[in-house]
Amino acid sequence: MKSNPSPAPPQTFRSQPLVLACLAFVLGIALTGIWFHHHQAVSESGRLSASTKKMLGQLESPVTIRYYSLLPAGSADETLQAFAGRVAQLLNAVQTAGGGKVQLTSFDAPASADAASADGIQAFNLDKGDACFLGLAIASGNNKEAFARLQPEWEPALEYDLARAIQRVAAVAAPAKPPPEVARPSPGTIATINRLIPDVNAVTAEQAGQIFHSEYLKQCGEVGAEAEARIKAAQQQLAGAQAGGSEADIQAARKNVLEVQLAQGEKLKDLAAQLQIQLAVFQRMKSGATNDAK
Repeated sequence: MKSNPSPAPPQTFRSQPLVLACLAFVLGIALTGIWFHHHQAVSESGRLSASTKKMLGQLESPVTIRYYSLLPAGSADETLQAFAGRVAQLLNAVQTAGGGKVQLTSFDAPASADAASADGIQAFNLDKGDACFLGLAIASGNNKEAFARLQPEWEPALEYDLARAIQRVAAVAAPAKPPPEVARPSPGTIATINRLIPDVNAVTAEQAGQIFHSEYLKQCGEVGAEAEARIKAAQQQLAGAQAGGSEADIQAARKNVLEVQLAQGEKLKDLAAQLQIQLAVFQRMKSGATNDAK
């Protein structure tokens, strides 16, 4: 793990598997045209646009960014490695422009794989060797978003997407209310808990969290495998458009790649929400069982 110094007070990274969220990327045909006309935003040593600098200088609250760049040489090619380096340059520029309100922590050691998964970052290239992770987790207070998997095709849009995500999580908002599902859990939630933990009174909250987290990671793997196939198909479509298609075809193919990633991110977000609900309902069930025993 490599921590980049910042004027903000140092913070120790903690894995919080029960509080995850995935970024919903904002897409639009008109904005797509703007994004791809500013291709140099990331590639020119992390140079930021004036609008991004202005936004970073007006943040309402501190923001932390965790950058996962776990790219084993046998699984990630030089193109992806170079892209990851340019992303790091962009993030360093964002931290500098944040004037102390943006704290960046970078993770590149294999031991950070569990932390990456807990933050909603998607594993990929599993068919080539050790798992790769390339993504961001952005947080401010209780607000959290994630870029589950960064890809070179997103490079022209990355500064814009990152700026919007930072602005959203930094916005001051009322504390989130407990999900209604906790107060009145569905039969499906109860059935899942009973399947994973037949005797709630025999398991501690910490043990339950580990059980639910293991199930969550299993489901994330299934979602990731399905998404990998869809992403590869979308990338092939993009490669074909770049080889001989019109500018409209290329933009449509790029948009399709992003939409596939968005759909996968939404599924991970739903799984994360289920994880929170399961533990909260388990705690209520355990409390009730304890009271009955008394």
